[in-house]
Parts: sequence; structure tokens; C-alpha cells
Amino acid sequence: MTRKSAIILLAGGQARRMGGGDKNLIELAGKPVLRHVLDRVDFANRPIMLNANGDPARYADFGLPVCADVIDGYAGPLAGILTGLEWVAANQADCTHMVSLATDAPFLPIDLIARLESALDDGADIAQAMSYTRRHPVFAIWPVALAGALRKAVIDDGLRKIDDFTARYHCVTVEFAGTPDPFMNLNRPDDFDLAIEFLAKPSQDG
Repeated sequence: MTRKSAIILLAGGQARRMGGGDKNLIELAGKPVLRHVLDRVDFANRPIMLNANGDPARYADFGLPVCADVIDGYAGPLAGILTGLEWVAANQADCTHMVSLATDAPFLPIDLIARLESALDDGADIAQAMSYTRRHPVFAIWPVALAGALRKAVIDDGLRKIDDFTARYHCVTVEFAGTPDPFMNLNRPDDFDLAIEFLAKPSQDG
């Protein structure tokens, strides 16, 4: 069966270090952070869903389907990944895989999705991004077939860390580089100031 991926954009974080609210809707150099992500990554007409809790109307301008976590309570990124896998299984029958992306990282590699997909060619179950020796488990590709196992892990086993789940499978990493770090995320007001400085000069993609 030919591999085909859908995309889930994870926007379920509580942004405590930013004082709450939606980090990805904050203006950065004239447009929301989420728009930077959408404009930068090559989605290649793959199906996209935005995982966000609360009123979906605040994302209406992006024209994307919005789904809240499928389990109650804030269960972290695994809840969002489970939501995405179950959405793909229910709505995108021709998709075998799902790529998960955080939406507070405006410098993502343009070829992120294609390289994660290619990393599965040697038989790995899951592939995660890495930069400068640091793994980024939220930026990963997952088989849709893992939806049932992930639901059991989150609900029955109480798993909350991505690493605890991926340790059960053959998970590989894909190395990226660039200036700034392509997975620089915006957690604090100072991060936004730094991002504006980087946006004022050409990015060096790795």
C-alpha cells in the first residue's frame, strides 16, 4: 500500500509562560504565528486538521477543520496526537500515516514532512525530528494503525509523555539544522523578540 500522510497541527497547549491564550494567534512580523507555519512548510496538498480546544471560531480565518481533544482533561501532546490519528482514520481513509506539528515554531524546515516520510523507508514505525542533538517528539510521523494502541496507552495506562509511547516501537530520528534552530518555539515574550530579529534577515535552512 502506498504511503500517504495527513497532517495534524497541534494547538492544544496552555501557553502558561505566555500568560495563557493562543500563542499561534499572536502577531509575529505582521501575521499570526500559525500563518508562518502554514506558509513555510510544504504541505503538498495533504489533508490538514487543526487540533485546538475551546471555541473553534477563533481559527475560522484559516479555513481548516478544527477538532478538540477526544479525551477529557488536558492530557498533553499525546491527547492531540490521538485526536489526529482518530480523525485521520475516520475522515481520510486513503491515508496510512499522520505527521504531527506544533504550531508555535515559525522557522520549520520547508522539507520537514517529506523527510519524515522518507525516514520510514527502512522499516521504522515512527520518525521524529532532531536538531543539534535534541529530539523534538511532537514533530513526527505516525502510522494511523497505532490509533488503538495509543488510546489504550493514554486512557488505560495513563501515559502522558510521547517518549514513553514511542519507546514501545521502532522510532528513528531525522537530523535538521539551520540558523535559527528550525524547531525554535515561542514560549516566552523574549522568544518573540528574538524571532522578529531572525525574520529580519535571511534564514539558513539545513
